[in-house]
Amino acid sequence: MIDHFFTLLNFIDDAIWSYVGIPLIIGFGFYLSIHFKFPQITGFPRIISLFARLARKQTDEERGVHPLHAFFASIGGAIGLGNVVAVCTAVQIGGPGAIFWMWVAGLIGMLVKYSEIYLGLKYRIQNEQGGYNGGPMYFLQHAYKFTWIPKLVCLLFCIYGVEVYMFRIVTESIALNFAINKFIVLAVLLTLILIAVRGGVERVGKICTAILPIFILVYFCMNSWILLQHLNEIPAALMDIFTGAFNGHAATGAFTGSTMLVAMSQGVRRACYTGDIGVGYASIVHSESSMKNPAQQASLGIFGIFLDTFIICTLTILVILITGMWCTNIDASQVVQATLELYFPYMNYFMPVFFFLLGYSSMITFFVAGIKCARFAFGEKGVSFYYVYAVIAFVVCSFVGTQEALTIMSVSGACLLMVNLIGIVLLRKEVKADW
Repeated sequence: MIDHFFTLLNFIDDAIWSYVGIPLIIGFGFYLSIHFKFPQITGFPRIISLFARLARKQTDEERGVHPLHAFFASIGGAIGLGNVVAVCTAVQIGGPGAIFWMWVAGLIGMLVKYSEIYLGLKYRIQNEQGGYNGGPMYFLQHAYKFTWIPKLVCLLFCIYGVEVYMFRIVTESIALNFAINKFIVLAVLLTLILIAVRGGVERVGKICTAILPIFILVYFCMNSWILLQHLNEIPAALMDIFTGAFNGHAATGAFTGSTMLVAMSQGVRRACYTGDIGVGYASIVHSESSMKNPAQQASLGIFGIFLDTFIICTLTILVILITGMWCTNIDASQVVQATLELYFPYMNYFMPVFFFLLGYSSMITFFVAGIKCARFAFGEKGVSFYYVYAVIAFVVCSFVGTQEALTIMSVSGACLLMVNLIGIVLLRKEVKADW
């Protein structure tokens, strides 16, 4: 019974991504890039300058959270286990060529993410707690005539906001490597999540601001060290990526082979998952920023994808390609740990902690966004019900397979992307690239 259910989910997932998601992301992303003359490239130095300026000063705005706290809360959902595990899944299924399509989706998807954050700030409203409420459920009211569509988006995000994929990986990693009873790990992790989300985006942003810079630095250094040992093999790995993107890849080791379409599908959908492109989460979180200029806050979303897709994901892929770990029988959740164990000691102790910090930052940020969606659609009673649903979903899905947990996230994300992107297309004339 359960196998038939996930077979159906996989069919729905493939259908939405293949016939709606990929064409929309690629087509609309190219349209925006050409229309605005590729500002994600030409305007990138100004984004770096804005980030540095925000890092040096405190905001004097009474309403909203610091722009960088909103930024780190946003990339807390983007830079996480998806960069370490989901991209391994993409390569194990789609071959090395999947990373090329991930780059393409990341580059042109920058303006899709920029647009949804921009619209989130443009149509946000003030709340009674001294902050803002914004996101797709607010700007889609101006895109669709049907009032039920924003509530549908909220319902879908309530599912997506319970990050069962990362929860499953974190609990499994800690229980396995430290020989701790899984139910104890579940109880402790659930408690920590519930404590964090009670503080809203402000508390989550501070937690992510403390965790993520350290992670980015450590992960960058470890993977760069490995690549330095294999400098002469990097050109061959890049050649595999580019040839596999258009010609597919033959079977090798435990890899059964793939076609160009499979590589494209895996690359684009994982780029959307790890970079939060078109899903709406970033729009919800960035909308709480104290920044008054929508374009400037939205431009930080472009910088987030740069860190996520072009730094973290690329390092992960190059390392597992060069070491050959991508075509082994190892589960995707264990590939990076197995790779790093070849070069660094005590990885069986380091990686569970590593996974916990990454997964925790992602789970609490998605959960906070899910709470805001539950409140918008169903009021305070909806929030209470959402807590109950989240606890049940976290516990149940921690006992399903990694691929099945990822499928749940992928299907809900695909449905969100379809509704959100069409709405953004309808509101495209409201977006200005003037940061």
